Amino acid sequence: MRPIADCRLYGFLDAAYLGTRDPADLVHQLLAGGVDMIQLRAKTWSQDDIAAIVRRVLPLTRTAGVPLIINDHVELARRVGANGVHLGQEDSESMPVSAARAQLGPSALVGVSTHSLAQARAAEALKPDYIGIGPLFATGTKPGVAPIRLGTLGDVTRRVALPAFAIGGITLGNLPEVIRNGGLRVAVVSAILCAADVAAAARAFRDSIHRQLNRIRS
Repeated sequence: MRPIADCRLYGFLDAAYLGTRDPADLVHQLLAGGVDMIQLRAKTWSQDDIAAIVRRVLPLTRTAGVPLIINDHVELARRVGANGVHLGQEDSESMPVSAARAQLGPSALVGVSTHSLAQARAAEALKPDYIGIGPLFATGTKPGVAPIRLGTLGDVTRRVALPAFAIGGITLGNLPEVIRNGGLRVAVVSAILCAADVAAAARAFRDSIHRQLNRIRS
């Protein structure tokens, strides 16, 4: 399974953007586009419905060596054999990282959402495998939530040692600015899932990330 240190593009199978499309087909497209991780996020679905989808898509992600992360549901992630879980701020208070890891085992990935430098530093003390930091820009995924802006992203990537995935309103147009401000890992939802060609959109993000990282390294 791909180690978190090598992950740059975090893709999503988000029920809010699924529509009538087949989840397994979307996962095929995300994998073809080169995403490094996939998170299944279905805020309004029952756990049984989520489990049914996981059982269909987990063989695909396993074959590709791409971690499949479940949003929120630790016990469900354990039961279906997912590679890890992502906890929101509220989730990490009710289900600490250590408790999630105890349920899922030492090889599981545990991520935590953060929305400020203070939250990122607090999360670092909990020792998750990675954090999400955002939303960077206004986004329909989090309506009514004020963007944190790029300055906060830079502060977090300079002062927090954990792998940090920038998230929220990231597009191919603003991606270079995100990377210049320390966003060397990005999580992209609507700009990929709402594209006419999901695989091509993911591939465009992947290629742009690696081109700009190569420029930074050179």
